[in-house]
Amino acid sequence: MQTRVTGLLKTEYPIIQGGMAWVADYHLAAAVSNGGGLGMIGAANAPAEWVAEQIREVRKRTDRPFGVNIMLMSPHADEVARTVARERVPVVTGAGNPEQYMTLWKEKDIRVIPVIASVAMAKRMEKCGADTVVAEGYESGGHVGESTTMTLVPQVCDAVNIPVIAAGGIADGRGIAAALMLGAEGVQMGTRFVASKEAVVHENYKQLVIKAKDIDTRVTGRTTGHPVRAIRNEMTRHYLELEKEGAPFEELEKLTLGGLRRAVVDGDVKTGSVMSGQIAGMVKDEKSCKEIIEQMMNEMEELLKGAPARL
Repeated sequence: MQTRVTGLLKTEYPIIQGGMAWVADYHLAAAVSNGGGLGMIGAANAPAEWVAEQIREVRKRTDRPFGVNIMLMSPHADEVARTVARERVPVVTGAGNPEQYMTLWKEKDIRVIPVIASVAMAKRMEKCGADTVVAEGYESGGHVGESTTMTLVPQVCDAVNIPVIAAGGIADGRGIAAALMLGAEGVQMGTRFVASKEAVVHENYKQLVIKAKDIDTRVTGRTTGHPVRAIRNEMTRHYLELEKEGAPFEELEKLTLGGLRRAVVDGDVKTGSVMSGQIAGMVKDEKSCKEIIEQMMNEMEELLKGAPARL
């Protein structure tokens, strides 16, 4: 399937893997790229040296395009931005405003894909030279905005001329078909790839995602202005109780400090932060990235072929 997104990214399919902190390393990125999508390294708060090593490891495993997701609030963001330019990484994604790095990346022919949660930010990113944007809805895991994917994507598509990638609440071919009908030309997925064979995460984390039901995620941090979606556990219950009591930001921050690493690496799914999208309830098994991508694309094609008959 070819869209403007596959043309820009030079991928077989219009599927991008989310740059999940502590999850999206070179194993996962290479597997997604080899499966026909765009694999992403999640730089998170890591130093530039770690990112450079991840880039080299991906290139040992695939000759297909891949990218780096940069957290622009990281203290290492400047060094990482220059590292991806020096390494000529094909694609850069990330939340936040990358305007200060746009010239640097464009000079190296790097595709820049900001992750946005509003029409205003989408317009601003188009104006400053973004190649496309990821419109990420409230259904997604980790840090979330206020608009749902169903409402955000069509509004962003109407507002900009660059192609739009939909994210949040997509786990199968139905989700891709729906995103295309909303006007998107590609999708980004995170949670579904957590339950892939190539995802090097603790088995406790992976199994909690696979066993999750439709109502098993919670959003914490609304009172702090930094809402985060994760699977409910001891930590989310305690956090929400403290929020209700009006606990100060410092106390809430202490509760989650290092929580994602504890869940992903150490397997502490009780007091750790098990970040996950609402689609966790749709994830029932563990497959290879290639199997996930091919199954989704086949489902999408069958749905679109059968659409006239349904009507």
